[in-house]
Amino acid sequence: MTGRRLTSLLACVTAAAAGASLLTGCGVLPGITGGSREPVTVMTWAPDGTRATNQPGMPAMAQAYARWVNANGGIDGHELRILTCNELNTSAGAATCARRAVRENVVAVVGSYSQNGRAFMAPLEAASIPYIGGYGISEDEFTSPLSYPVNGGQASLLAGHGMQLAESCRKVSLVRPDTLAGDKLPDLLNSGLSKGRHKNATDIPALEDAAEYTEQAGRARAKAGGEEGCVAAVLGERTQTFFDSFRRLPEDEESGGDGDDGNSEEQVRISSVLGSVSQPVIDRTGGAHSPFEGAYVTGWYPEANDARWTPMRKVIKEHAFADNRVDPADAGVQTTWIAYTVLKQVIESLDKDTITAGAVAHALDRGVQIDTGGLTPELRWHYEDMLGAPRFPRIVNHEVTFQVVRRGQLVAQKPGFVDVGATVLSAP
Repeated sequence: MTGRRLTSLLACVTAAAAGASLLTGCGVLPGITGGSREPVTVMTWAPDGTRATNQPGMPAMAQAYARWVNANGGIDGHELRILTCNELNTSAGAATCARRAVRENVVAVVGSYSQNGRAFMAPLEAASIPYIGGYGISEDEFTSPLSYPVNGGQASLLAGHGMQLAESCRKVSLVRPDTLAGDKLPDLLNSGLSKGRHKNATDIPALEDAAEYTEQAGRARAKAGGEEGCVAAVLGERTQTFFDSFRRLPEDEESGGDGDDGNSEEQVRISSVLGSVSQPVIDRTGGAHSPFEGAYVTGWYPEANDARWTPMRKVIKEHAFADNRVDPADAGVQTTWIAYTVLKQVIESLDKDTITAGAVAHALDRGVQIDTGGLTPELRWHYEDMLGAPRFPRIVNHEVTFQVVRRGQLVAQKPGFVDVGATVLSAP
């Protein structure tokens, strides 16, 4: 026992002898009969209040998770302390959050969202802090040796979406962000389309934070053609804005200027991926009367009403109180739940009084196996478990789900998971 911990223990014994009734300050959580394990501090960050994609539910889910585990004795006797940070959807914001994580000596960054991987991974790597279960939007999450992704990121979604659309669509238009990350999406979608012996999609870049998308919507519809054409939009929170512009196109409009006949949007099927279209978005835009009715959607996890989400729903009901940021159908909330499931099982596997960032990373590297209750395949980050795709070598979960919007609900289009590993590997 270290001198510091012995001094702390003696102080607690003295306080107890003097009649003190509260022992939680001495390292004992409610529900724990003894021991003095040190608290574990982690950080969860995400953008909030920005003009692009926001994920306020991720830090809120982390806080609810901490309330739940601490009410039940902590994680293996450790109190879980959560720091949150607004990443602001900027590289400066991401770097600021990462530097704060280093300064606060966190043992991991867990269940976070950022497109700015280069900005946040360098400070974390310098301090040997693992990044567990990021949303999967940044390429650096799949290349850094200190990143432990729980899903296949945008790569798996786009490759899987191509496979999903190849079964039903004669032509496909892809509307995606005009960004460096967005530039990679067409190749991934086309890898899935080609697996179904389908022609490449028409690539239509668009501003990520535009107020309307009439021009891009017209071109997408014209290029998709009429019967059995599909328009896929992957614009994060602006996907809803795009499809609103798409819905408002005149029926007789001929857009695009390239000779294709204009067609009513009712003749064109719409589609997207989880995160750009979700159950909360469908609910906000009219449910069964939403413009997303009938849309194809590719996701990472089972649909939101699947029984495997019951433990998460129970925690949200009991510990998120009236926090409307925490929607159990939101992909960010779901990813955060899975990321904290990983953290919990890693800490339990260590069985130590003091948890460090190095110990967490070492446990993950040596192959601790994570059971997520069927929400993903069993997760493990051994070298042989990694997909090894050129731009995404650290993908260990390359399974997706095919869903469709029916009567205002995202439901399974086909049961179970679809493995898209080979498709991701074939992308240029």
